Amino acid sequence: MSSKTSKSTLMKPAEIEAFFSTLQAANPHPETELAYSTPFELLAAVLLSAQATDVGVNKATARLYPVANTPQAILDLGEDKLCDHIKTIGLYRSKARHLMQACRMLVELHGGEVPRSREALEALPGVGRKTANVVLNVAFGEPTMAVDTHIFRLGNRTGLAPGKTPLEVELKLLKRIPAPYLQHAHHWLILHGRYVCQARKPRCWECSVAESCHFKDKSPAPA
Repeated sequence: MSSKTSKSTLMKPAEIEAFFSTLQAANPHPETELAYSTPFELLAAVLLSAQATDVGVNKATARLYPVANTPQAILDLGEDKLCDHIKTIGLYRSKARHLMQACRMLVELHGGEVPRSREALEALPGVGRKTANVVLNVAFGEPTMAVDTHIFRLGNRTGLAPGKTPLEVELKLLKRIPAPYLQHAHHWLILHGRYVCQARKPRCWECSVAESCHFKDKSPAPA
């Protein structure tokens, strides 16, 4: 089932407006499913979430954060004990190493605070463009677009923002999504991709935005 979308099947501006106004009406204030209470807790959770589920990360941070939830506290905890708290997450050793290095930089360069600039965030070990975009959007309310597998799939499958790379999809989304929807668009698309427009078999029969979507092989309702 191809998710490629040619230029001729791009969603039109009116369809994009209908797409996001529908998602907004159903969920006016979408939130990340990662558990956090401070920008640093969010940063750490996103760093730990690569190739892991939000549920799995939340179970690990529920053990970690009561013990250490600031850069200095994690440095004081030490890498071995950090590993013990997050060992249920895949790739936990490399993630622990990156988190320790990031905490050291946060303490030494930023007074233990999470910086609000993309450049400073991406300079942290283990933090790429997607992670920086999540932190800027969720913690600081910036209209950024963190393109994960769900958003990449939706951008191509629906005709909303087709592209061959996550960066291409990201830049098209930022250009094509109407400004009033940009702050929350990241969450609406992730949640829609996670629960409705799923990878193997999209649940088109229960999709609230199917009329705006240009995907040709829409799945019929199960018998």
